[in-house]
Amino acid sequence: MKVSTEIAWKSLNKYKEELCGDKVEVLKMEDSDVVILADGMGSGVKANILATLTSKILRTMFAYGEPIEKAVSTIAKTLPICSVRQIAYSTFSILQVFHNGDAYLAEFDNPSCIFVRNRTLAQIPFEEREIEGKMIRECRFRVFPGDCFVLMSDGTIFAGVGEILNFGWTWDSMAEYAVKCTKKTLSASRIASMLSQACDDLYMQRPGDDTTVAVAHVMEQKIISLFTGPPKDMDDDVKVMKAFMDGDGKKVVCGGTSAKIAARYLNRKISNNNDGTAQVPPTSSIEGLDLVTEGVLTLNQAVKLLREYAKDEVDPEIFIALDENNGAARLADMIIENCTLLKLYVGTAENSAQGNLVPEISIRKNIVEQLKEAAEALEKTVEITYY
Repeated sequence: MKVSTEIAWKSLNKYKEELCGDKVEVLKMEDSDVVILADGMGSGVKANILATLTSKILRTMFAYGEPIEKAVSTIAKTLPICSVRQIAYSTFSILQVFHNGDAYLAEFDNPSCIFVRNRTLAQIPFEEREIEGKMIRECRFRVFPGDCFVLMSDGTIFAGVGEILNFGWTWDSMAEYAVKCTKKTLSASRIASMLSQACDDLYMQRPGDDTTVAVAHVMEQKIISLFTGPPKDMDDDVKVMKAFMDGDGKKVVCGGTSAKIAARYLNRKISNNNDGTAQVPPTSSIEGLDLVTEGVLTLNQAVKLLREYAKDEVDPEIFIALDENNGAARLADMIIENCTLLKLYVGTAENSAQGNLVPEISIRKNIVEQLKEAAEALEKTVEITYY
């Protein structure tokens, strides 16, 4: 079984600071997914520089397959020295999940990773070793679909100090709340938003420190194949439909002409649904397909939802919008919740009904590229094939 990792994070800047002293980097490699969370000493510009350097160095070295020892050594030699404390300082957490189910976790001075399995708090059997004078906690283990990890900066466990709580929100409190979140959803984005919002509330919207949570949810690789637009050569209708239908995963068709091609290939009827809105045309149904929508208008609205969802400051209203019963909401929700790989099959034929007044192929290509960018912003892998 091949696994993938859904990764999302949210950061709160220290009150009155324009820059965050925490930095998250995500690396999608052929054999694994990596998430790195670095916390620079202090706050503001200096902390942001320290965290950015640390996360970028670790990301680059992991990309080239360098061992943790060399990465830590490079960080120790590269980070600038604090003029006050005379130390170059940034903490970090690294989680690497291989597609074969192996995993590696390394931490330096960050709060320990929260590990939830079967919606229950699980222990990580860390071992410690010294690298370049730094004590590194690390562990190699196996992961399974449904496993959830929460990496965090220390701002999370200081939330509420001196305001609501005497001694802050402890690691145990954070872990307990994370488990409660996983009982409601396993979506990395939703869990990250819930944890970040809880910290912000404890700080009474005036964070006393940079506060970051990064959530990694292990799942089986989930594929969505989306076909939109007739191919340039009508003789390629069968070719594109065969490629589209032969793969694994959910099947989505966007566009009236595309739906007719799909129905003809599958020898199925198209039935119309009564679920449209003022902004989103109604969907249709074709046996054998998971979702059939109108074309450009629906795709454009889906892109807007994905972009809104990807923002650092998430408006809770987005979750209500995603739960609505219309084509754009259903498509966006599928991509967010049930997709690690999005395969786009895009036809390049002009719509003869439009004449020369509207360059429809340019519009379609543009919205497809926007969909690709929006999905990649949510750490989805996207492949496009033009016909």
